[in-house]
Amino acid sequence: MLYLWIKALHIVSVVCWFAGLFYLPRLFVYHAQSTDPVSQERFITMERKLYRGIMNPAMIATFVFGIWMLYLTPGWLSQGWMHAKLTLVLLLTGYHHVCGAQRKRFAAGNNTRSHVFYRWFNEVPVLILLAVVILVVVKPF
Repeated sequence: MLYLWIKALHIVSVVCWFAGLFYLPRLFVYHAQSTDPVSQERFITMERKLYRGIMNPAMIATFVFGIWMLYLTPGWLSQGWMHAKLTLVLLLTGYHHVCGAQRKRFAAGNNTRSHVFYRWFNEVPVLILLAVVILVVVKPF
């Protein structure tokens, strides 16, 4: 029964983390298009609150509950699908930190990228989510 609670909390954490990973780059799109100081300050505040208040805690909770599940089911670590999933989680963590660095660039007024770049950048977590769900549900190897 404990395992099911941990799994449920892991799924909720992943959903919250991905919500932030989808929304923050979308804010970057709008921020890169904004020209007036009031809008830019508003985006800086929204980006900071999203990153620090939602994304970071959700990422940490995802790790805690995921590691806890691995502790309870250590046999998964010998399966190829789990190795692939953990590799994708590491890539997603890198993407998360790239978003954080970009958030700081916006806050410092040092953004050099266009809204078009962020529209493409916003697709990265979609591809990772698709792959992770397939690996976890289908367990192809």
